[in-house]
Amino acid sequence: MKSNMSVYCVHPISGCSADEVFTYYDEIKGLLDPYYRVLTPMYGKGELRTELEFKASGYEDDPLANNHSIFERDRWMVEQSDIILANLTGATRASIGSMFELAWASILGKYVVVVMEKQNVHRHAFVLQAADVIFEDAETAVEYLKRLSLGEF
Repeated sequence: MKSNMSVYCVHPISGCSADEVFTYYDEIKGLLDPYYRVLTPMYGKGELRTELEFKASGYEDDPLANNHSIFERDRWMVEQSDIILANLTGATRASIGSMFELAWASILGKYVVVVMEKQNVHRHAFVLQAADVIFEDAETAVEYLKRLSLGEF
């Protein structure tokens, strides 16, 4: 049974291929969609499916994927969401965009679920304090969110 709540999914993007990024977001959406309205930063960016490696900036020719539109749309989606799921597993460098999304979530009082290993590059006091709950693997986090939507806690 789908709840009325929404979840915004955060995951590092810069340095990843379009295939990696879109596959991740398609999979996480498929897992959570029966339970939540799922928002991801890749909405409206289908034209970027051919990127060999996402850049941190420089998409100024695209009105839907330029620096300003990405920043504002992602912030708006965090504002619209009840829960933020930040999966930082496997990150090899800090994701500035993900950190902004966590900061917005914290400022807005959103419920934040973080997924990261004990040795993750994002293991920092600010991330630890922004998180309401931290898991070391995505499967456990997704199961937790499913149970949460069903009121099993």
